Amino acid sequence: MILAQKDLEYKRIQEGTNVKHKNLIRLFLALATVFFLLSISGEAISANKSSSIATVQKASGTATVVREGQTIPAKIGLELYENDTLLTGRDGSMGVVFNDETLLSLGPESLLVIDEFVFAPRQGKFSIAIRMVKGTVAYLSGLITKLAPESTHFQTPTSSIGIRGTKFVAKVEGE
Repeated sequence: MILAQKDLEYKRIQEGTNVKHKNLIRLFLALATVFFLLSISGEAISANKSSSIATVQKASGTATVVREGQTIPAKIGLELYENDTLLTGRDGSMGVVFNDETLLSLGPESLLVIDEFVFAPRQGKFSIAIRMVKGTVAYLSGLITKLAPESTHFQTPTSSIGIRGTKFVAKVEGE
């Protein structure tokens, strides 16, 4: 009789443990589903949002970035995006490093727009297009110019430069 009671108790414990395990498995699957759905929606969001293409490495004096109508003070570590406008005042300068290691250095009273930047070596897609409105800039090409020289463009109010070399300095007088 004692043996039968112990067997019955053991079965109840086992059934209770199985129910607990089943509930834990259900909880785990529900959480995994939620995390999976969040990761998919996160990927969709990040696919719609532009990735940073460059970083401010040096800024002094009056130096700002205009993005979607908002003026942001340029400071070391500030991430830059396509269509950002870089501005420096009379006492300003800014140094920028792009994701392909292209270097830009803006002197005082400069205005420059990053029209396009694509650096996707795995897909074979490369493009850098910069529009300089006024000021002084020193340019040192990165990997885009080395891998696809025809994909590098620098535009000024009076000319457009297809860059085949590795470095240049340009000065554009304002109106």
